[in-house]
Amino acid sequence: MPNIDYGVLDNLIGYAIRRAQIRIYEDFVLSLAQWQITPPRFSALIIISRNPHLKLTELAQILGIARSGAVLLVDALEEMNLVARRPAAGDRRAYSLVLTAAGRRTLEAATQAVVAHDAHVGSALTGAEQATLKSLLARLAPPRAG
Repeated sequence: MPNIDYGVLDNLIGYAIRRAQIRIYEDFVLSLAQWQITPPRFSALIIISRNPHLKLTELAQILGIARSGAVLLVDALEEMNLVARRPAAGDRRAYSLVLTAAGRRTLEAATQAVVAHDAHVGSALTGAEQATLKSLLARLAPPRAG
């Protein structure tokens, strides 16, 4: 809004990142609305597809969420018939996570939409600026150690 004094907020890196994140998140949600795929669901689908037979606790660690949050996430994906729990090899108490056939098809289409969304988001920046931004963000929030 014009003529609003944001005070110290205008000087805070975290506030600038959060404002950008909100706009990007809103566009992401719209891009994937037809599949009811949220950013956490998309992240989980990608991780499961690239690392079949992960256990729920491993998925929680990778995504940086509580195990209870991962349970809710996987429950939703299972209800959508995108993910299935299978008995884990060598551990009768645990289950591994795999994509269903519908999950693979949905993820393929959703990934195309996410790539288009990301191109749209990045279109205000040059390729070099995008690379610099990613590098700077990685320094602020390095990937979690596995």
